[in-house]
Amino acid sequence: MKRRLNIRAALIGLLMFFAVWQVLAWIINRPIMPSPLQVLPIFAVALFGDLGTHFLASTGRVLAAIGLAVVTAVPIGLGLGQVPKINRIFAPLIAIVYPIPKIVFLPVIYVLMGITDISKIFLIAIIIFFQILVVVRDEAANLHPELILSVRSLGAGRRALFRYVYFPASLPAVLTALRVSVGTAIAVLFIAEQSLTTYGLGYYIVVETYQVLRYPEMYAGILAMSLLGLVLYFIIHNMELKVNRYRGEESA
Repeated sequence: MKRRLNIRAALIGLLMFFAVWQVLAWIINRPIMPSPLQVLPIFAVALFGDLGTHFLASTGRVLAAIGLAVVTAVPIGLGLGQVPKINRIFAPLIAIVYPIPKIVFLPVIYVLMGITDISKIFLIAIIIFFQILVVVRDEAANLHPELILSVRSLGAGRRALFRYVYFPASLPAVLTALRVSVGTAIAVLFIAEQSLTTYGLGYYIVVETYQVLRYPEMYAGILAMSLLGLVLYFIIHNMELKVNRYRGEESA
């Protein structure tokens, strides 16, 4: 029932979005603001052509960045949460770097790593990395000592604690951090893809359409990038709901 309500709410939101867009197109009444009735057919056709290629390139970069961030931030965050002495050493550095908008490091990353897919993936991964690192560290540090002691009394070592206690306890926080950071990751991807590349939705929107005044195609690219963000958001959100539901059933 709840799933049906979520789908219904999403559909209503989508209809409202296109309705507002249509009204704006009527009010502005200029080529710079085509109506969704003009853009949607172009989007549907282009997604299986040139736009689809750019969509896949951007999707690959985001997924690679998410994977890189998760496999590095989770063990480091758990390690910091488990060992307070090490956490005290690195906490000031994390506190300084965490609020800095990571996009400012783009020129530095390009200089050090070159203008490649790897540098773009690395930049997005940094953003997601710190989001996950902080929440995992805090979750691991705030676990009830009684739970850890009870597992240790059964002969569990640090590796077993990591696998059966710290990681399961931190998983909901990891998914929440991923869900929250998806929008920022897509925004940074858009900026990183605007230049010095030939594939990606940012390149398609700015270079292939906006700069040559192909406004309907430009909005089709914006829809594609929005679709990428929405799909990732709802996939992570559904994973988060399933994990929380499973934990609720276990504790019942």
